[in-house]
Amino acid sequence: MSENRSTDVPLTVPLHRLAHGRTGDKGDRSNISVIAWDRAFWPLIQAQVTPEAVARQFGHRRPGAITCHALPRLQALNVVIDAVLDGGVNDALNLDSHGKALSYLLLDLPVQVPLALADRLRPAD
Repeated sequence: MSENRSTDVPLTVPLHRLAHGRTGDKGDRSNISVIAWDRAFWPLIQAQVTPEAVARQFGHRRPGAITCHALPRLQALNVVIDAVLDGGVNDALNLDSHGKALSYLLLDLPVQVPLALADRLRPAD
């Protein structure tokens, strides 16, 4: 991702520089928690990790309904994605189309970060 240092243009970075994730699945539903590394990132996560943004990021998997549940006291989102697991663990022909692999896909979502918060970002890989 680019890190433009112009004073009025925000940085574009992958979500994993602002947050970490935990994933679970049940049937054909994936449940991904996105947890801010720093309290200052919570408003950015809440504003940019939307059902529409998640749908774009998972577009190649043709997800069903997507809901994002805010957990403000934890500075976290619970992202629930239906019909994204190829039928679920018992029905999928893929080796691992579910579980932790999907949290990494979500954590690669590009987000905009104001330059004022750049020093709080996790290092780039």
